[in-house]
This record gives sequence, C-alpha cells and structure tokens, in this order.
Amino acid sequence: MKRKMLCIGSVVVMILAGAMFSGCMQEQKPAGKTSEELAVDIVSLLKDKNYTGVYSYFNSSITTQITVEQFQNIWEQQIITPNGNLTKIVKTRLTNESGYPIVYVTCNFTKQNVLDVKIIFNDQNKVISLTVNPPQTAYQYTPPSYVNLSAFTEMNVTVGSGQWKLPGTLSVPKGAGPFPAVVLVHGSGPNDRDESVGPNKPFKDIAWGLASKGIVVLRYEKRTKQYPRESAAIQNFTVQDETIADALSAVDVLNSSSVVNHSKIFVLGHSLGGMLAPRIGVQDHRIAGLMILAGPTRHLEDLMLEQTRYLANLSGINQSEQIASLEQLVMKVKTLNISLGEDVLGAPKAYWVDLATYDPVVTAQSLHIPLLILQGKRDYQVTMTDFARWNETFFGNVSATLKTYPTLNHLFITGTGVPTNAEYLVEGHVAEEVVADIAAWIKNR
Repeated sequence: MKRKMLCIGSVVVMILAGAMFSGCMQEQKPAGKTSEELAVDIVSLLKDKNYTGVYSYFNSSITTQITVEQFQNIWEQQIITPNGNLTKIVKTRLTNESGYPIVYVTCNFTKQNVLDVKIIFNDQNKVISLTVNPPQTAYQYTPPSYVNLSAFTEMNVTVGSGQWKLPGTLSVPKGAGPFPAVVLVHGSGPNDRDESVGPNKPFKDIAWGLASKGIVVLRYEKRTKQYPRESAAIQNFTVQDETIADALSAVDVLNSSSVVNHSKIFVLGHSLGGMLAPRIGVQDHRIAGLMILAGPTRHLEDLMLEQTRYLANLSGINQSEQIASLEQLVMKVKTLNISLGEDVLGAPKAYWVDLATYDPVVTAQSLHIPLLILQGKRDYQVTMTDFARWNETFFGNVSATLKTYPTLNHLFITGTGVPTNAEYLVEGHVAEEVVADIAAWIKNR
C-alpha cells in the first residue's frame, strides 16, 4: 500500500497529490516509453486540453477519488485562470526520490509564466501525483538579515536507528557550551528538514536564526519524506509513526550531545507538529518546554474542509461539486466509516481513530512545563479560531506565553492583503520578531 499523508498546510499549487501512497493496482507499463517520454505525452495532452487522455494515465488511487470532470475543473481553475494556457514545453528533467521516478516538465504559459509540471510515477509508470510549481532553479536560498553565519557551525547527524534512521542537521553555536537546544517538528505532509515550501525554508530560517543567538537546533527529514514506501507498509499507521516517534528520537540525539544543556531541551512544533507537541511532551519528561507555532486545536478534517471552502470562495468559481465530495469524505472520517485497507483524505482508519479522541489543549493542560504559543493573524490554514482556544485555556497561566502577529501567515512570513496559497510561492523569511521571541523565551526558562 502506498499512501500520501494529508497536507493541511499544503501551500504549493496542488493539482493531484494524495494518491502517492494509496493502493497500487498492477497496471501494465506502456510499452517502449521512458518516464520522461510519458510525461511529455501527458503535458502535450494538457496543452491540447485533452483531459480524458491525461486521466487515462492516472493510477487507480487517483481515479477512485476524482472524476475526469473534477480534474478538468481543477486544472482550468487553479492553473489556466491565473497563468493562462499552456503553450510550449521547454525542457524536461528526470529525478528519483525514495524510489519514485519524478519528471519535471518546464512549460511556458500565455501570461508569461514559466512553471514546472511535476509528475510522479509508480512502478507501473502510472501517475500518482501531478503538481504545478515554479521552476526549482528559481529557488536559491538567501539567509535572512538576522542570521550571522560566523556565529555557528553545522554538522550532519542521524536521528533514530535501524529501518527508520533519518538524516538530520545540527546547528551548533560557536563558543563555550553547553547550550539550550530545540528540536523542530514538521507540519503535515512529507516535509524535508527545512520544511521547504516553494522558495521558502521556514525551518532553516528558524534554525539559523536561533543558532546565531546561542541555541542548538536539530532539524531532520520527516519519515514519510525519507521512507514513503516503508511508511505506507504500516497497516495501522498513525501520527506516532508519522511524527511522534522520530521527534522523541531527536530528543535522544540532543540528550546525548555534550554541547547541549540537557536540562534545557525544547520541542518546537509547527502546524501538525504544533498540534502533536503536547503528545510528544507527555511521552518524554526530559523536555523542558514546548513551542507551538500555528497549532490546530480542531480536527484535521475540519481544517481541510474549511481551507477548501475558503480558497473556493476567493476564486469566485463554483466548486460546489468538489466541496460536496470533500464533505462526504469528511463525514466518513467523523463516523470512522472506513474499510480496512481504505485511505480517506490520504490516511487509513487507524490514523483517524487515533486522532478522534486526541485533544491537544487538554493534553497540554496535563503537562507541567512552560508553553510558548504563537499565531499569525493572516493564517487561513490554522486560524485565530484555533488560537482562541489556546488563549482562553491558558490566558493568565504563568507557565504559558501566547502571542499573535498581525501580518504573518502560516509560515510566519509577512504578507499583505487577503491571504491566499499563492503568496507562499513568493520568497520570504520567518519574521525576525518571531525568531527573537523564541530565543528570548528559551533563554528565560
């Protein structure tokens, strides 16, 4: 079974992804064609608006969740409307990630946009993901102004062991330690260690910013990023497998390091990582405090539906059919009417059973460690509705610090106007104020 975990904070332009880890039928490979040639065929069909032809290349894990008409609507509304018609294939590039052949087809669009159509194939050369992104060559990371590259060094480390060992990066301040230390825990989806989104790398910003201020930071590849197939083989897959177990292994790494003050090891979770931070804290009493950035307090399926409705309303295009389909899937999650081996909203029944009774706020209340809870007011993915519950629960609690930022979005990057997913494709950095607030909070513990 192959499964791609849901992404409540998905911020690139998503066309089809969510079938990457669902069940693969044994379709036959098209004879005599490479993955690059197949990708060119698919994009040529998109250029001709032959959506039925494109649909025929999709793996059954996609076709069981979306109709050809729905795919056409998504392509025309999310891609053609803002970018114009696809006019020309410029080049292709083949890569391989965790065993999957991935083809980037760079294309011209009529509104003078150059975009990559990213197509991921399974073992039978059927499409399991189709997304559209700005060309990767445009992503050149420039450190934010608050980073002092001469103030710290970095080294490669391994988080975990055996079949789940993960490559990580430890940012270590120069000078005499031991230093306080932080583990960064990703949001939903198969994130890399920098939590890269388009040209933005919020975890790299935070790691380098904190290391510049005398704090050790550990970040690592998420398990579903490093081991997609192996993760999908877990029949009763839950957030313990997706996130929590590896965060605890990361704490082990810090606790074994001579440069770390073992009484000052903290966990910083963003989005899903923030929601799960209290569960991580419950399982490891060595953790000195939790930082929750854009941490949901509501069920994930509710956030997914809310985000979809929000973006549909902004588009001004009738997407009632897609929303109705999503509402049905959300109801399956809420009633746990999910068959064995079936994935709903990108996850199996065990995942939803596990989260159905989990309340991050109540769990956080059971802890007796400091909390730092931060929220951007322009975040449409995890909103002020979620923050309000954190605030009403912990307001006046001397062990909890809560703060909001009027201009920051889900990535804690400054934006203006009505927030949309498009702004995440504009290069920016985690706001200096956020990094300064985190550093000051850690040093005062």
